[in-house]
Amino acid sequence: MIYLAALLIGVVAGLRAMTAPAVASWAARLGWLNVQGTPVGWMGAAVTPWIFTVAALGELVTDKLPKTGSRKAPGPFGARIVTGALAGATVGASAGMLAVGLVLGAVGAVIGTLGGYQVRARLARAFGRDLPAALIEDAIAIVLALLVVRGR
Repeated sequence: MIYLAALLIGVVAGLRAMTAPAVASWAARLGWLNVQGTPVGWMGAAVTPWIFTVAALGELVTDKLPKTGSRKAPGPFGARIVTGALAGATVGASAGMLAVGLVLGAVGAVIGTLGGYQVRARLARAFGRDLPAALIEDAIAIVLALLVVRGR
């Protein structure tokens, strides 16, 4: 189960780079993921969830702007892999499998980035515009992240 959770939190990072670490950090802070005494124990610090939440909210807004670049560009793609790895490591660390979580989170981020791009493009074509597709993607990312950290 931990393998699937780490992979799926990575998929979330592929959809929305900052949502995955924000939700993982809140889960650590609230005690849903016990990461105390691990290298990612700082994810549960008092300030960490707030920092990631501000970044996630900013991303939710900027994602809808017409000048926002492609998630498949090297910078955004790399950021998604890094945040997926961090969120996956946090999920993995809660079960004593930090390294496995890190790798699966990164792999999930690649899947989420490429797959999310394809699904959003198809939805945008079906709707005739991007905004409804983007909002659906937001909802999927948030709900999936919450399901992962609560169902783990």
